[in-house]
Amino acid sequence: MLIQILLVTAIVIQTIATIYALRLVRATKYNSIWILFIIGFSILSVERFVQLLIVSGQEVSGGLMAELGIVVSICLSIGVMYAHKLFKYIDRLNYQRQLWNRRILTAVLRTEEDARARFSKELHDGLGPLLSSAKMSLSALSMGEQDPARRQLIANTTTVIEEAIRSLREISNNLSPHVLSTFGLARAVRNFIDKTLSMHPVEIDFQTNLDTQRFEKDPEVILYRVICELIHNSLKHAACSHIDLSLHYEASSFTLEYRDNGRGFQPEVMMDCGMGLSNIASRINSLGGTFDLQAAPGKGMRALIRIDLLSEQPPQSLRPDVRKTKKDN
Repeated sequence: MLIQILLVTAIVIQTIATIYALRLVRATKYNSIWILFIIGFSILSVERFVQLLIVSGQEVSGGLMAELGIVVSICLSIGVMYAHKLFKYIDRLNYQRQLWNRRILTAVLRTEEDARARFSKELHDGLGPLLSSAKMSLSALSMGEQDPARRQLIANTTTVIEEAIRSLREISNNLSPHVLSTFGLARAVRNFIDKTLSMHPVEIDFQTNLDTQRFEKDPEVILYRVICELIHNSLKHAACSHIDLSLHYEASSFTLEYRDNGRGFQPEVMMDCGMGLSNIASRINSLGGTFDLQAAPGKGMRALIRIDLLSEQPPQSLRPDVRKTKKDN
């Protein structure tokens, strides 16, 4: 009785498997795999039905059982052998999807940089001359005989306009640094560091083997933005007093190593709520690079970025490889 129950159960399960295989014929590209499985499962169901007849006392030719077993073996074996094509097809689809996502991300970043450059040019070429003209007009007014109160008013207004011009130039340069487009990455980073040192009580040790080399626009702009974002985060959130920054180029690859002695943080938490690190990871991902982040409360942080300009590999996960720095006992 037990053997009969098991045979009936096997027939039902194999019939259900056949139905699922029929559905997969339309859902996937490699239909021959599922057709072979359909044939195999169908014959298995027939074989189990024949075994059920034998158990029930019916006479069945032994050659039939052997023939059914051979056909099942062939169908399932060939189906498994063809299955690797399906997995290769899935891997190819995943690669194409990742490559497409990377292209979209690159297009978004390029659009952002183009918008920054256009806005910077409009500020510099539009609002800048107007403020300069206002300053010249005030200078002309101050040349005549003026009472002390009026002269002081003109002087104060001139100071405000000069400050507005300086702020405008700084905003325009931050939006689209002309030093980067004119002199290259190393000069632009040094220029940013000099400005940072003039405004913040921090030591920044910058080491690089770059001189006047020029690269494609995308890696130059992205590395510059990443460095600026890292320094900005350290000064704003970490309250650090020292930063080590090294940028090296060798064999078509950039290696950027960044350290600070700030208060540190929990990488998992900051990646979930900190837009700065997410933006950095997205920018590095658009170039197919890697972003390794190590940090812990009270231990500062370390970031290691590698970008191969000749790499055609699919992009990595948008989340960097985050690790906690071990605490002292």
